[in-house]
Amino acid sequence: MTELENFLFNIKLPQKEPCVGDLLVAEPFLRESYFNHAVVCLVDCPYAESSMGLVLNKLSDYSLADVLPVASNSLSDIPVMSGGPVDENRLFYLHTLGDIMPGAEHIGNGLYIGGDFDSVVEYVNSGAAVKGLIKFYLGYSGWDALQLQDEIDRNVWAVAGAGCPDHVLGWAPEKFWHRQVRLMGPDYRGWLFHPQYPRLN
Repeated sequence: MTELENFLFNIKLPQKEPCVGDLLVAEPFLRESYFNHAVVCLVDCPYAESSMGLVLNKLSDYSLADVLPVASNSLSDIPVMSGGPVDENRLFYLHTLGDIMPGAEHIGNGLYIGGDFDSVVEYVNSGAAVKGLIKFYLGYSGWDALQLQDEIDRNVWAVAGAGCPDHVLGWAPEKFWHRQVRLMGPDYRGWLFHPQYPRLN
């Protein structure tokens, strides 16, 4: 393999062991439609057991007004994300409101998941700020015991470390993968030269 080919096509890079709160970044040749150019935040990752994450950059067909009871029509322009192909009728939420959201679980770096649902509905319906503070997801992504580690060993995913709340909750989905890859440093720069949908080129 030439130096240029190694730069463009190398996905065999050193990996850290995944932890709760880490981001998984799909390698650029992953053509499985759901996870093509996906970035996943791990929300449960016990060693040698099943793992769970939320895709951060895939839109669902719903707005926040569609999925929350008594939600104001003003929330119709706030998108709900598609967190994964499992249990797509179930609602999850990532946020930075752990100090006011009873039962929220800290997953690292100031980012929380879940919390009392009635409190979430009350918060949203009060007109309090949503954008950049809390994001909603339908469904989740799951791996059986050791399946995730096997995929990481096969370089399906790059483990990018803990997600920054400003990025996780604020970045536009269509730019998320590229922006995250840029943050991962020069070893991953070659990934940016591969189109998401090569058949369209």
